[in-house]
Amino acid sequence: MRTAGRLTSSLIALLGSAALFAQTPSASPPPASPGKPALTQPAASPDGRTIAFASGGDIWEVPSTGGIAHLLVTDAATEARPLYSPDGKSLAFTSTRGGSTNIFLLDLASGAVTRLTWSEASEELDSWSADGKWLYFASSANDPGGTPDVFRVSAAGGTPIEVSREDYLSEFQAAPSPDGSIVALAARGISFNQWWRNGHSHIDETEIWLKPLSGTGAYRKLLPGGAKQAWPMWKPGGASIVYMSDASGAENLWEVPAAGGTPTQLTRFTSGRLLFPTMAADGKAILFERDMAVWRYDPATGQTAEVPITLRGAPATEGQRHLNLATFTRLAVSPDGQKVAVIAHGEVFAAPAKDGGTAQRITNSVGAERELTWSPDSRRILTVGERGLDRRVAEYDVAADRETMLTGAGIATVPVYAPDGKSIAYVKDARELHLLTLAAPGKPATDRILYTGTLATDEGDGPRPTFSPDGRWIAFPLVDRRSFVNVNVVATAGGPARPVSFLANGQMGGIAWSPDGKYLLIDSAQRTEDSRLIRIDLLPHVPRYREDAFRDLFKPKSPGDPAPDKGPSTTPQPKPLPAAAKKKGAAAPAKPAVPPVEIVWEGLRDRATILPIGLSAELPHVSSDGKTLVFLAREKGQENLYSYNLDELATETPVAQQISASDRPKADAGLTADGKTLFYLDGGRIIATPLEKPAPKVVAVTAQMDVDFATEKQIMFDEAWSVLDRNFFDPAFNGHDWKALRAQYQPYVDGARTPDELRRVIGLMIGDLNASHSGINRPRRGPGALPQGRVGMLGLRFDRAAYEAGRGLVVSEVVPLSPAAIEGKIVPGERLVSVDGHAIGAHDNLDALLENSVGQRVAIGVSGPNGTRTVNLKPVTLTTIDGLAYRGWVDRRRAYVDRISGGKLGYVHMADMSADSLDQLYLDLDADNQAKQGVVIDVRNNNGGFVNGYALDAISRRNYLTMEPRGLYPFPARQALGQRALGLPTILVTNQSSLSDAEDFTEGYRALGLGKVVGQPTAGWIIYTWSETLIDGSTVRVPRARIRTLSGQDMEMHPRPVDIAVERPLGETGAGTDAQLDVAVKTLLGAEK
Repeated sequence: MRTAGRLTSSLIALLGSAALFAQTPSASPPPASPGKPALTQPAASPDGRTIAFASGGDIWEVPSTGGIAHLLVTDAATEARPLYSPDGKSLAFTSTRGGSTNIFLLDLASGAVTRLTWSEASEELDSWSADGKWLYFASSANDPGGTPDVFRVSAAGGTPIEVSREDYLSEFQAAPSPDGSIVALAARGISFNQWWRNGHSHIDETEIWLKPLSGTGAYRKLLPGGAKQAWPMWKPGGASIVYMSDASGAENLWEVPAAGGTPTQLTRFTSGRLLFPTMAADGKAILFERDMAVWRYDPATGQTAEVPITLRGAPATEGQRHLNLATFTRLAVSPDGQKVAVIAHGEVFAAPAKDGGTAQRITNSVGAERELTWSPDSRRILTVGERGLDRRVAEYDVAADRETMLTGAGIATVPVYAPDGKSIAYVKDARELHLLTLAAPGKPATDRILYTGTLATDEGDGPRPTFSPDGRWIAFPLVDRRSFVNVNVVATAGGPARPVSFLANGQMGGIAWSPDGKYLLIDSAQRTEDSRLIRIDLLPHVPRYREDAFRDLFKPKSPGDPAPDKGPSTTPQPKPLPAAAKKKGAAAPAKPAVPPVEIVWEGLRDRATILPIGLSAELPHVSSDGKTLVFLAREKGQENLYSYNLDELATETPVAQQISASDRPKADAGLTADGKTLFYLDGGRIIATPLEKPAPKVVAVTAQMDVDFATEKQIMFDEAWSVLDRNFFDPAFNGHDWKALRAQYQPYVDGARTPDELRRVIGLMIGDLNASHSGINRPRRGPGALPQGRVGMLGLRFDRAAYEAGRGLVVSEVVPLSPAAIEGKIVPGERLVSVDGHAIGAHDNLDALLENSVGQRVAIGVSGPNGTRTVNLKPVTLTTIDGLAYRGWVDRRRAYVDRISGGKLGYVHMADMSADSLDQLYLDLDADNQAKQGVVIDVRNNNGGFVNGYALDAISRRNYLTMEPRGLYPFPARQALGQRALGLPTILVTNQSSLSDAEDFTEGYRALGLGKVVGQPTAGWIIYTWSETLIDGSTVRVPRARIRTLSGQDMEMHPRPVDIAVERPLGETGAGTDAQLDVAVKTLLGAEK
């Protein structure tokens, strides 16, 4: 045992007068190993004497021969990707100091730092032009599909404009030729941001293309796909290009003539990584990152060697931070309604429920606490916490300030107290339901397994086991071989578990036992369908009648029964005595005995009924008197809490009554034991409201703590490694030794100095598994961070040639329905000349001028053939513009298909397989599309989701009846009766970036024989996944479920084939053509002849 945290007098009073132990300081963790620093992204100075590289979120400099490295740029933000200017006077780098990853310039003589870009779309710095005038980078700022394009910005400042822009096709890692006439770039796939993956599937494969920087010359493919090929670099003179490729099975340097020809392998690594290579200006050395060290390749000898580097300096580090938190991840209200417990940044705090205030820290754990629940006597808290690679249940006696660890090795989740508080149920390793009888004087704790099988508690995210009111039964969820989730019941005394629900649904959120023990309430649904609350009567239901209630008024009262309510009294009442000063001999009224809960198994299947609530309802809670149901409902994109009258003697038909009314997420709703007050989290804030007459108000609780990154980084690493250890879809880890990988990366975890660097290390470890749907992401922006959506967008694209020729920002394109189109009536050919009276100069960045302008009126000066005018616009966010640009892209594709098919074919595109995209599909399969002879179904660049089956239903159904009302037409019966059925021939278009559920859709389309598939094979990137949140808010993606075809073929790493292969060449966006749609239209029209 160990002690927890101190309690203030207010919380002590709520817990009674038990004496408290003084807090024992928690044992200090052993001193961390200094570890190994990660040395990354090296670049050589033009004279070849110095190397700049990134480490710990800072930029360092070291002699080219190695030795002592010194700090060059340090900041609390993350700096990366240093690149010397050709004259050696400046260093470009990326930094997050402005809120997003943008490009900055360091003057090496003065130390002055200049910001060059402001976009909120993350940017990847690639190269300098040979003359030092331009910086090339990749950004998704203007692409309708969020894929990167190649931009360049003047080193003297200005507005970046695209050099290569192909809608819905990735272009990145640009390198201009020595004479500045051509740019080499990588194209297709997602390796621009999935570079950390060691290996590849189809979606990671890239090509190298060349594009003239001026004139009308066409793109030229230099290298085909088939491998991951990245970071092209021109050799001096421009005769050949060096690049990284994994064509040999491992990452190596290769060389190919710029005129085309057979590539030559330069290095001969058989394992490990080769990342971010850069070439010295004279071509005599190529530096690269290899397994988090700086390496050099000598083209003259063909030799490779690590550059020995020792860091020396005092960089800005994460260190210790003081957190003052007012939002929480978990909440539990004590049954007596007087206390709340919360989890903030992985620790448990408690505070008075009435007045809130500064919460008292209950835990001081070595890992994140993830769950909590109060005991029936409101004095103890059960928690589930990370302890190394385990999750263990602990009990905290809050008044005694004492912790007892209840479980050992393994993954324990969803603990719940029995009604008498003397035992708990919990789940271990997602397969064992345990009953643990807590220790009592003279009796040690005992732990028994009640059931072993496929539990659906899902590491705490699924329904929790629930005790019957008499404590004799436990209801718990199981998942079967068809993924149906149902409730079983097992006796606490032991014996076989038996089902009480028999539903063919795959989702369940909560189980509630009625206070009288006569029925269960569960929520059940299929994904994308409304969730229903289902009542399961454990006994044949005997109706109650109001006449019986009247007769009950004449029954004699028992001595212990409460006196009838006489209404409000006008006589002042004495204040209750403190709990510690009760009069001697005064006994609290005995609680009425809970009648034994009985289950009549015969006919149980027929005693399930759906409550007629009329909302998509889940997570039921029943008040202690059994008369009120509280539940969560999701309607119109928002989730709120509602109540519903369960009283059979009510005089009116019950209707759901809304309790909360906000657009923030709700969580952890809980009723006090008397059923009068509801507590819940609303966007992380604690809310309390009377249940009878809801009036939600904030319970202002704050939690303070110090966070030390040096300690927390190991917790994060353990969390990330262990969640994959338990859940990775392949127990053989794709042929890798997962424990050995942990040991390999541990020294770099020890050496990590910032959260971003730690995430990079973890990401590389995950990348070694070579799996899709994996990786680690930063947490959402927290307090003090710059908010997203601060840079205003007008919806304009500009002519690069005109801009670089000194003619200013000449409009080349206007995004449909954007502020520039609707409010400004701006058209291509006009020129932007001012923003709010500021004349736009050659070195002004338009994003900088529009920072903090979203939703504000901005005066834009526009020059056109008829002179200069001022238009008032209200800029929108980048997300909004992206959405408008996407709809404009779809409209252009639809018009294209209509034109080239002579009006005979319709067109729809699905951006992903989300519920919103399914709704959009229903909108786009409109009357005009359904009046055509056939429809082109486009899932290129579809980002996946889960609705493939629903989308297939809509296009695969065929009509078999007609209905003809008198005087009208013979309607297709399915449509007339409300079922969506396209009933037309279709053809499917896919590409390399059709991933995940889009691949399921493609497989289904082919298996059902719906039509031909045209384009390119899909991504080979399909695993069912979910995410785990780490203690700092970072999320780790967990590829959890293998996907196979009905013939047994793994779909991961195996793209769905096409019937007619058609490549989309670069240059189509500018030409206004689409080769894949051309073939799709021709094929579908030919099939219909």
